[in-house]
Amino acid sequence: MTIIVVMGVSGSGKTTVGEALAERLGVVYAEADAFHPQANIDKMTAGHALTDEDREPWLQAIARWIAQHEETGGVVSSSALKRRYRDELRAGGDVWFLHLHGDRALLAERMQARKGHFMPVTLLDSQLADLEPLQPDEPGRVVEITEPPAALVEAALHAFQERA
Repeated sequence: MTIIVVMGVSGSGKTTVGEALAERLGVVYAEADAFHPQANIDKMTAGHALTDEDREPWLQAIARWIAQHEETGGVVSSSALKRRYRDELRAGGDVWFLHLHGDRALLAERMQARKGHFMPVTLLDSQLADLEPLQPDEPGRVVEITEPPAALVEAALHAFQERA
């Protein structure tokens, strides 16, 4: 089965939309932050952007999760900022990307409003600078986060079901 990777920068709503998508599809959900080594979390908490080297074990762990859930399907969140990161995730199995896209002001507002998350607003610009949009040959859809989560889930389900 296809795994949906809900992607986007911090504050885009990956967890909210990913959990709702998994529930609607009756599959398991995995939060990508849970795959980070503690060193990555500590680095981001201190306000330092991750490097490609820092992200490598995290991406490998998510790709393993994708491979382990290919038979049953699933939804996982991941920033998946760069094409090569997405290529690595696709190496784990059949993947379809849902890119949650929004403007910087809205993303920053959301990040400031959430409580208990290690990712500081100061790292948003580094994520936006690294973000490479989905390319036409990458399976997936881009949706704007200006709609409420329920509408995003409906749009995602419609696009996902039409993909064939």
